[in-house]
Amino acid sequence: MAKFVIAIDQGTTSTRAIIFDKSGSIISTGQLEHEQIFPRAGWVEHDPMEIWNNTREVIGSALAKANLTRHDIAAVGITNQRETAVVWDRHTGIPVYNAIVWQDTRTQPIVDRLAADGGVERFKARVGLPLATYFSGTKIVWILENVEGAREKAEAGDLMFGTTDTWVLWNLTGGLEDGVHLTDVTNASRTLFMDLETLQWDDEILAAFDVPKSMLPEIRSSSEVYGVASGHSLLRETPIAGILGDQQAATFGQAAFDQGEAKNTYGTGNFLIFNTGTEIVHSQNGLLTTLGYKLGDAEPHYALEGSIAVTGSLVQWLRDNLGIIKTAEEIEPLALSVEDNGGAYFVPAFSGLFAPYWRADARGALVGLTRYVNKGHIARAALEAIAYQSREVLDAVNADSGVPLTELKVDGGAAANDLLMQFQADILGVSVVRPVVAETTALGAAYAAGLAVGFWNDLGELRSNWQEDARWEPSMDIAERDRLLRNWKKAVTKSLDWVDADVV
Repeated sequence: MAKFVIAIDQGTTSTRAIIFDKSGSIISTGQLEHEQIFPRAGWVEHDPMEIWNNTREVIGSALAKANLTRHDIAAVGITNQRETAVVWDRHTGIPVYNAIVWQDTRTQPIVDRLAADGGVERFKARVGLPLATYFSGTKIVWILENVEGAREKAEAGDLMFGTTDTWVLWNLTGGLEDGVHLTDVTNASRTLFMDLETLQWDDEILAAFDVPKSMLPEIRSSSEVYGVASGHSLLRETPIAGILGDQQAATFGQAAFDQGEAKNTYGTGNFLIFNTGTEIVHSQNGLLTTLGYKLGDAEPHYALEGSIAVTGSLVQWLRDNLGIIKTAEEIEPLALSVEDNGGAYFVPAFSGLFAPYWRADARGALVGLTRYVNKGHIARAALEAIAYQSREVLDAVNADSGVPLTELKVDGGAAANDLLMQFQADILGVSVVRPVVAETTALGAAYAAGLAVGFWNDLGELRSNWQEDARWEPSMDIAERDRLLRNWKKAVTKSLDWVDADVV
């Protein structure tokens, strides 16, 4: 009998395969980074073929490290960077263009064109999302309008679209040899095309975007058997049985299954998800309404989400672009070399500001500088920016839900940073809790797959796996918290209204 489940975590900076046992503990991991391609300011791309090749390699690495074979694996789950768009030729399997990443802002003119009739909330009542460059719908339009021959091929039914879950699933199930072209409700809810109530593609919206429906994958639940790995895979004949977009997967991995439960993931960006149960709640405070999960034929669960574009990637920027640190881990001791931020505030609006502002005209700003400020203060300001942005999103969640959170579950790479977690608790004024298994994104995908094949019996069994690793309680004086937040909000105003006709 198979004793493990493998999750493929196709993220923004890397692809991982993680094998979990029945207790939700990690057995082994394979991981490979892929190239971040920046053709112009505001453009971010990935090579889909590199991602697929890395996926195959990390599967092999994870199996080899644990000395396991496909016979030991009960099911495969997939989780992914959600809004990143891949368009490929149905007959060759070759992408017609690089994947356009969720952070990419090139589609702002398309957003403006669509918003000319009805504003940025033109379709929000149906899809839960404002018109924004963030979502994959406008990225498909850009490819159809700018890649030679793409429009003609799409209208002839020769092109396929998918977020990276769909791209990995199609290849893993055989690609040109009967590859399965599917996505789940959570990823479909990030395209701008899926009706939240019917969980189907909206024909009227597709017509407004001029995107042929034939390109789109079939929408399925987050937990069911979609197909099996092809004979060319190390996992051949293993059922692929779970798909969740990365933030929904992290919520599921945190066992936040019920209405009123929430988590905050500290990754490339930050994403706070608040489970609203089977009720669709439309935000009045700049949050997104999205699918939380759908298990087989059961009712869907919805969520409010606060999406922050730049958090962990700000640390990468300090490392790669400025050379202030050599590794991401160095930021904590550098920030601890000073007692406070020295009056410096860093607003990392590199791709505009996401929740709760949704300001595409914003750009990054480092303010409050004096001769006193050194690289330690800048490192501290960068970490603090992550916490300030999360505070603003949590304020919006509290306003929309009417039930203030009393503690926040955290996960993701930066959740390992103790200085950041303590400052987060201080600036929120609530407890911050980290689980033993911090890789909750991959764990959530594994859970979804395992439930579909009976590896786990029910949500109660999964909830019992969750264990607390560390907890931070707020200790900051309220007056100091208020002062810091007031200065942060002032700093945000300095980042606004930057982009106009002659500024890229």
